[in-house]
Amino acid sequence: MWNPWHGCTKWSEGCRNCYVYRGDSRRGRDASQVYRTRDFDLPLRKKRDGSPRLEPGSTVYTCFTSDFFLREADPWRADAWDMMRTRGDLHFFFITKRIERAAGCLPGDWGEGWDNVTICCTVENGEEAARRLPVYLSLPLRSRTVICEPLLGPVDLSPYLGGVESVIVGGESGIAARPCNYDWVLSIREQCREAGVAFTFRQTGYRLVKDGRLFLVPRKM
Repeated sequence: MWNPWHGCTKWSEGCRNCYVYRGDSRRGRDASQVYRTRDFDLPLRKKRDGSPRLEPGSTVYTCFTSDFFLREADPWRADAWDMMRTRGDLHFFFITKRIERAAGCLPGDWGEGWDNVTICCTVENGEEAARRLPVYLSLPLRSRTVICEPLLGPVDLSPYLGGVESVIVGGESGIAARPCNYDWVLSIREQCREAGVAFTFRQTGYRLVKDGRLFLVPRKM
């Protein structure tokens, strides 16, 4: 996990019950305050024996307490790209709701994408899928993963799956979570099956509706 900056501003309906806001609230912090973290240079750090702190070949889950394309992080992003470029032996994986900003935030030598960076686009409902996925598919990327989490309604991904390698689905966490209907999950799974796209159901969320019944599935976060 590498969080070069922390904090975020809420962007869409999927942000309403953000786990970062919940976690910061428990600590008496304001998650809307964005700052560069002490781990900003983590990919470049060495152990005492001179070997890299992040071992070559590792997947680095990046910016999971913020959004990599957050406007407030514009002054720091070029340095973050530089570290990813330097550590070509790591695979950096991050998720964004701000895919509309991506084209203007990519490094100058991005070309058709970097082999060691995966940019995922999250869509929580049909409206955001229709808004974000055409933009996502237009970007020069080596691979594409769509994240439907938190899944807040039925989503038709079928018009967009031709350029996607995998889809990950999950319900909303936290006691204030909105229900995730299992029929929505099965529908996306079938869309993926028909398109030959990998599908993962990552979590039920706190409230799962299945066969007309509401199930409460408590989680720590």
